[in-house]
Amino acid sequence: MEQNQNIINYSRVIHLSHIIDIDIPQWPGDPSVEFTTIANISPDGYYLRRFSLGEHSATHINAPNSFHVHGVGIDQYSAKSLVLPGVVIDICKAAAINADYVLTIADVVAWEQRNGKIPLGSLVILHTGWQDKWLDKTAFFNPDAEGIMHFPGFGYDATQFLVKERQISGLGIDTHGVDSGENSNFSINRLVLAQQGIILENLTNLQQLPAKGITVIIGVLRLRDGSGCPAGVLALVP
Repeated sequence: MEQNQNIINYSRVIHLSHIIDIDIPQWPGDPSVEFTTIANISPDGYYLRRFSLGEHSATHINAPNSFHVHGVGIDQYSAKSLVLPGVVIDICKAAAINADYVLTIADVVAWEQRNGKIPLGSLVILHTGWQDKWLDKTAFFNPDAEGIMHFPGFGYDATQFLVKERQISGLGIDTHGVDSGENSNFSINRLVLAQQGIILENLTNLQQLPAKGITVIIGVLRLRDGSGCPAGVLALVP
């Protein structure tokens, strides 16, 4: 009998997804979150709602076709690709000083000096502290007088290093974008999604995670040709 080599041991399970509600921070131009009651226990005998929201709202995953014409939709991601090892890089102190801070190669090297080399196929999660601003839309997007948003993200050189030298599976972050607020070209998204990697945005509870050793499970809605979808993300902590 073939033995199952994919054994996951964990002591805790952590929600990494925000609760979806009508007043969550929404990217400019995205459709609003709506809930409509269709049936009530009285008189219908059961409770049912219809909901509507954008594919890139709340805690969500992006698909390649959101930035690449010939990219696949979220329905094409294999089940295996949605369960992966995770590491957490904490830049909260730097981001608190500079809202435009982006992860550097030096940050990655410093993390590896403390924790060892980032394992092959990892999801690299960036803890910026922005999850704490979720209930304040203005602080979360942090726009200036010209409307340019200011929040931290992944730097391009660091992302190239992670993709090419560490062969990561994807990126996650607690802001509304792996690209920093100033990066209107979405270059980080484009780079990772060109490899059909994982992009997770608007994560939460990252302060509960250790730097390494977690397993991340991503629950997607398999929307046909979806450019992404709200996601239920869990972290299994050893």
